[in-house]
Amino acid sequence: MRSSGILMHISSLPSPGGIGSMGDEAYAFADFLQASGIRIWQVLPIGPTGYGESPYQSSSVFAGNPLLISCGRLRDQGLLTFSDEEEFVPADPEKVEYDAVRENKEMLLRRCYGESRERLSGQIDEFCRANPWVQDYALFTALKKHFSGQMWTKWPDKDIRFRKPDAVRHYREELADEIDYHIFCQYLFRKQWFSLKKYCNERSVLLFGDMPIYVAEDSADTWTHPDIFQLDKNLVPKRVAGVPPDYFSADGQLWGNPLYRWTYLRFCRKFDWWVDRMKGMAELYDMIRIDHFIGFANYYSIKNGMPNARKGRWVIGPGKALFRRLDQEVPGIRIIAEDLGCVNRRVRRLLDWCGYPGMKVLTFGFDSDESNPHFIGLYEKNTVAYTGTHDNDTTLGWARKADPKALAFAEKTLGFSGADEAPEAFIRALFKGPCETVVIPMQDVLGLDTYARMNYPGTIGNNWTWRMKPDQLSLDLSMKYYRLNRETDRL
Repeated sequence: MRSSGILMHISSLPSPGGIGSMGDEAYAFADFLQASGIRIWQVLPIGPTGYGESPYQSSSVFAGNPLLISCGRLRDQGLLTFSDEEEFVPADPEKVEYDAVRENKEMLLRRCYGESRERLSGQIDEFCRANPWVQDYALFTALKKHFSGQMWTKWPDKDIRFRKPDAVRHYREELADEIDYHIFCQYLFRKQWFSLKKYCNERSVLLFGDMPIYVAEDSADTWTHPDIFQLDKNLVPKRVAGVPPDYFSADGQLWGNPLYRWTYLRFCRKFDWWVDRMKGMAELYDMIRIDHFIGFANYYSIKNGMPNARKGRWVIGPGKALFRRLDQEVPGIRIIAEDLGCVNRRVRRLLDWCGYPGMKVLTFGFDSDESNPHFIGLYEKNTVAYTGTHDNDTTLGWARKADPKALAFAEKTLGFSGADEAPEAFIRALFKGPCETVVIPMQDVLGLDTYARMNYPGTIGNNWTWRMKPDQLSLDLSMKYYRLNRETDRL
């Protein structure tokens, strides 16, 4: 079935408190999607953000980001008392000020914990039984605070680094209240998430999640399951993830995530950790984009401590064996493969065997000629096509800075004149094209310039901050997209 979607992270909603949340604005956005004939709402990873506020470097693959909890809905449910003046008001409504938002949100959530934890104790106990990961996540988060935010491999108590049973027991007792607070926040997050998901699904809107292939070194996952990663005797990664030099980066990209012990996972664990992870994803989302799908076919391995990603090597990944197991344990899961980058024959064979849709990005399609794999004339039905992603410029930003030859090629192919007409032309071309699913970043729907870009890969600071203004959703915009969906048979 042909359909369309919008990429819009929860944090980018114009909610009170300086960051988007799962409050009224999220429900209003779901209403906008339904009225527009748009069936898919794609979000970025929803876990606690990590270094540089990146949702791709989370402290847990299972936990939710407490910053996305709506304090307004907690107040409406009688779980939290506060006045409107107590919520943070940003100087710039189009940017998230993470430090100020975090301080304010934590103050309100700790108040909620004090006011409502006893009333919710039975439900929280049931939540813990259904989500065994939450105890380790909460202990990890409490320990991070106890040790002044240090990475877990640098915690001064070696016994807790190695999760010695006596040390775990000791800190569970010593930090019991802090642990309970973090469990409480995860309970609140899940309640709000599944309420929003139900609302979306009732309106024929699917939630499309994003799952990084790797986990952060400084995460509850690495600390809790060190045996599944390539770590040394001190639990420090021996080799780390990245991608080699390419057209965009002479040094490649050194991500630094610990790599998996795929042989051990397959033969000793039957991929159990991955089964648990994908079951969790299938519960949270209707569709799942696996970031860097290439790494399942072959992954780039770099010795830890190298200054860049130039001296790495390609290693064969788990391939079909992993996906056979997932098909057995998580049948019917709807996966989209992010197959951008170094796509070789091994990657193509795995993708063909799995049958998952890959991705195309239209703004990548005009820097050479019609043989470019992202050129729209080569798009196929079983593909999810984007004007752009969170990692590249908005379409308007791209057009205003594009090489004149590339812009002229795009103008001739898509039938527009001048950079300012590019967003409209790119969107219409994708909707009319052969791909069953097209997804447009909200910034392109609104025709915004580079200032609204979400992320500059390889940089720290000023990323993940864009927010939509409260008045930018309109009936006219909704009707425009309803007509476009109808004209292109995507309703």
